[in-house]
Amino acid sequence: MKIIILGAGQVGGSVAHILASEANDVTVVDADAECLQALQDRLDLRTVRGHASYPAVLEQAGIADADMLIALTDNDEVNMVACQVAHTLFNTPTKIARVRSSSYMAYQEQLFKDEALPIDVLISPEQLVTDHIQRIIEHPGALQVLDFADGQVRLVGVKVYEGSTLVGQALRALPKRMPGIESRVAAIFRQGSPIIPEGDTVIEADDEVFFIAARKNTRAIVGELRKFDKMVKRIIIAGGGHIGARLTQGLEDRFQVKVVECNPATARRLSEQLSRAIVLQGDAADENLLRQENIEQVDVYCAVTNDDEANILSAMQAKRMGARKVMALINLVSYVDLVESSGIIDIAISPQQATIGSLLTHVRRGDVAKVHSLRRGAAEAIEAVAHGDYKTSKVVGRRVEEIRLPPGTTIGAIARGDEVIICHHDTVIEADDHVILFLIDKKRVSEVERLFAVGATFL
Repeated sequence: MKIIILGAGQVGGSVAHILASEANDVTVVDADAECLQALQDRLDLRTVRGHASYPAVLEQAGIADADMLIALTDNDEVNMVACQVAHTLFNTPTKIARVRSSSYMAYQEQLFKDEALPIDVLISPEQLVTDHIQRIIEHPGALQVLDFADGQVRLVGVKVYEGSTLVGQALRALPKRMPGIESRVAAIFRQGSPIIPEGDTVIEADDEVFFIAARKNTRAIVGELRKFDKMVKRIIIAGGGHIGARLTQGLEDRFQVKVVECNPATARRLSEQLSRAIVLQGDAADENLLRQENIEQVDVYCAVTNDDEANILSAMQAKRMGARKVMALINLVSYVDLVESSGIIDIAISPQQATIGSLLTHVRRGDVAKVHSLRRGAAEAIEAVAHGDYKTSKVVGRRVEEIRLPPGTTIGAIARGDEVIICHHDTVIEADDHVILFLIDKKRVSEVERLFAVGATFL
């Protein structure tokens, strides 16, 4: 696939890295020569220096025969105009734009369509991150909570603690502990390495366990896996910017939320927008402020400022002073790796990973309804739609045990209409099923895509 990416920043660079590694023909456009050179030094792609929405620059990048334009610059207006130019002058088939401002997103139904602004897919990293954090807060003990099939199915990752009743238990024993609740362990990561789950696989302390279940059952399952985690009541959010404001608005009706914002004007504006949350003006890393706000009684401390270092340091300070769970928004990928491997912060939130999953849904071949990038891009969870019949499809009409899945790939669940089916070896896939797969090796994605491709005889 020939793809043009506008913007070589953190998000654009991460997307370029993934797409170039999958044998796509990728060209990156940016005005910053140093950023482009850094990408070209480590990736197999083309770069073009220039203003991302200028027709001549897009033409130089090869827009005339491109399959997809992904506009990821930091400027909403540049992204929108670039999609308009690509549509009007070059008839580019698929146009994806990053739009951050809520002022535009509030009118997306009227604005973003062919007769107005021809953008096929809108990406709002702030909203994706906000939704991601909210789901984690709603499931105490979860590291990651991902939705599939319009929210019918959830994939949840939890870390098993020392002393848990599950430590030393084989996977085949789990149904006895949760009678009437069906789930499937999709993968286990032990000391960073994946383990294919089998019935006799024994859970160990500090394992990261990913399981799939119907949405209605996920709270009960997390409660069993993390039995001693209390429900969340008190939350402190450090940073009142786009993400901090959206997150607070989504949480203030259900939790006791306080926001710490250092900028007086932003703090004042935020206090006028919010109905129940308390806004504090000050430095979130200030030990005295945290002590005054009884940080030792806080269930979740979430640092979401625009400064990675500030987020990391303030989250570390909050953890040291007694906050039960701390999260930090971290843009720089190398920081994410460092923080997660050291365990100094409970959860590192990466905007790139949230954004990339949303983008990959539209890059994957075949009928792929949802993609979530996991383990910093090494693994993927995919929702693929089965089409055809027994003759034209490699999956329809076949039991799970008959399907030649790539090594390290598991089928966890099927959404069939309003029904969620947790898969076993004898589960038969039907046409139009939404099949949820977990791949511990993202390099096998093309093999999964071919599995769900329909043969030429299908009409």
